[in-house]
Amino acid sequence: MLLVVAAAGLAGCRDEPTEPVQLRIATGSPTAVYHAFGQSLAAVLNRELPSVRASVVVTAASAENVRLLRAGEAELGFTQADVLPTGPAGEPSVLAVARVYDDLLHLVTTAGGPVRTVADLRGRRVSVGAAGSGTEVTATRLLAVAQLGGDRVRQEHLGLDDSVAALRAGRIDAFFFSGGLPVRAVDELAGASAIRVVDLGDWTEPLRRSYREVYVSRDIPRSVYDVDPVTTVANPNYLVVRAGLPEALIRDVTRLLMERRAELAAAHPAAGRMSPRSAIATTPLPLHPGAAAWYRSVKP
Repeated sequence: MLLVVAAAGLAGCRDEPTEPVQLRIATGSPTAVYHAFGQSLAAVLNRELPSVRASVVVTAASAENVRLLRAGEAELGFTQADVLPTGPAGEPSVLAVARVYDDLLHLVTTAGGPVRTVADLRGRRVSVGAAGSGTEVTATRLLAVAQLGGDRVRQEHLGLDDSVAALRAGRIDAFFFSGGLPVRAVDELAGASAIRVVDLGDWTEPLRRSYREVYVSRDIPRSVYDVDPVTTVANPNYLVVRAGLPEALIRDVTRLLMERRAELAAAHPAAGRMSPRSAIATTPLPLHPGAAAWYRSVKP
């Protein structure tokens, strides 16, 4: 009887199996960079962190991703810098893991169409991106500084895939999309029909003066979509995390994000542009303590 009681006591002292930590990664359209990057990152985390169960959430992108993190409906997400607050208001609910690459604003139209400059958008049907997307934020600001706000442009709020379909069907004259190079949906559109990517380089400085100094000029070379090269507006893109997640967990996430860059780049070339040196430049967001600890550990 004593042996039975002792055995029962030992059984009761055994640790109960713990549930895996859920990491929901808020991304964007299935044909955009966020989604490809997020899927590859989830695969790395699931393979190398046995206590983690990572999954990808399809969203409207940046602004919605930040909202989901703040609402506790996602743990990680991607966002453009220009949708973030300009300064902290109390304790931030979202922190940075890394600056990952730059988003380039695309203005795409048909090659034979009338839209050759931003001014040509006046009175035309233009998709400015899905509601809640970073594209919507940047495109709306560009139209404002170009004095094309309000009803001067017939704005549609379509996601990337719907924008491509609408341009093909002639329901819109052009669409904006902000993403890392190359954007797969734009590449596929360029392979199927003749398109033009409109030069937006003249609008970087007006955007910087009116809104945020995060905006910079970047080139889209001919080799990306096999169309005429252009200069456009770009802004940094971050992987962000809900504040309050354990330091050790986010240190591991940061380590794998950096150490598995080659694997992540196989999913999308934008991921290969990361480096520990550039990753820490996440203004206006502070780094999560776990991310900061990993970067300090590898500093030469």
